[in-house]
Amino acid sequence: MKKLLAGLATALLTLTAPAMAQDYPDRPLMMMVSYGAGGATDFQARIVTMTAGNEDALGQPIAIVNKPGAGGRVGWNWLATQADADGYTLGAYNVPHFIAQSIEGGVEYSTDSFEPIANWGADPAVFVVGADSEFDTMEDVVNWAKENPGKLTFSGAGLFVGHHIAALQLEKAAGVKLAYIPNNKGGAGAMKAVIAGEVMGGVNNLSDAFRAREAGNVKILGVFDLDRSDFLPDVPTMAEQGFDIDNASVNFRGVMVPKGTPQEVIDVLAEKVPAMFENDRVKGKMKAGGSPMHVMTRDEVIEMWQARQATLEELLAGL
Repeated sequence: MKKLLAGLATALLTLTAPAMAQDYPDRPLMMMVSYGAGGATDFQARIVTMTAGNEDALGQPIAIVNKPGAGGRVGWNWLATQADADGYTLGAYNVPHFIAQSIEGGVEYSTDSFEPIANWGADPAVFVVGADSEFDTMEDVVNWAKENPGKLTFSGAGLFVGHHIAALQLEKAAGVKLAYIPNNKGGAGAMKAVIAGEVMGGVNNLSDAFRAREAGNVKILGVFDLDRSDFLPDVPTMAEQGFDIDNASVNFRGVMVPKGTPQEVIDVLAEKVPAMFENDRVKGKMKAGGSPMHVMTRDEVIEMWQARQATLEELLAGL
C-alpha cells in the first residue's frame, strides 16, 4: 500500500508540474532589495519591475520590499535561509557585493544559495566630493592623502561591497592609506554624508552620483571602470589618471531566487524577465535617471557569477 501511495504521489507531482508552469504566476510577486529606499538598487528595482503586470511580461505586479543592513548581509541572509522558494519571492542581487561578502565569510550565503534569473544593469563606482570641495581631480585627492595618511575620510555603502572594493583598489594603486567609512544606510546614506560635509569624499554608484551632480550637490572626479561612461563623458577613468584599477568593482544588478525554487518556475522567469527589462518605458526611465543598463540572460549571468567569483578570490587575497 505504501508503494502504491508513493507512486500516486509521484504521478500527481509529475502531472501538476506543467500545470504550475502554465498558471504561474497567478498572484503578485515580491522582490527583496537588500538596501534602503532611495538608493541606486532600490531606485532601479522599482523602474525595471514597473511593467511586470503587463500581459506581455509576467501578468502580475512585483512589490519591492526593503531589508537593508550590514551592506546587504541582512537581506541576503534572509533570502538564503528564511524566504520561501515558491517563485513568488524574488531577490535583487548586487555583484560583487554578495560574492565578496561570501568569500570574506561571516554570512550564510554564497552563489550556491541562489538561482540567477536575469541582469538589468552594470553601474560603475565613482569617486565623489562635495560641490564646494577643494579637490578637483583625483591627483588632488591622492596628494592630500599622502600628506595626511589615514585622515582622508570617505563614505561607501558598506564593507566588501563594490564601493569598498574600489576603495581598496585605490589605496593599493595610489600607495595611500584612506579612512573608508561604511554607511549603515547604504548608498543613499553614503551620498548624503558627502553632501552634508560629514566626510571629505565618497565612493558611490555612478547612477546615484549622476543625479546628485545634476542637482549641483557633488563633483565626480573619477570612474572605476575600463572606459568612460556615456552618462559622464567628461569624467576620466582611474586608469586615465594614472591608477592601475580595472572594473572589478562595477556593480552588476539583477534578479535571483532562493535555491530550491522549482525549475519550471525558474524557466518562466528566465524567459519573461529579460524581455521585461527591454521595455521601452523601462529603458527611458533608466536613462533619465543616469542608470546604465546591461541586460543579460540567465545563462549569461551564471557565467558572470563564476567569473566574478574567480576574480574576487584573487583580488581579495591580494588586498
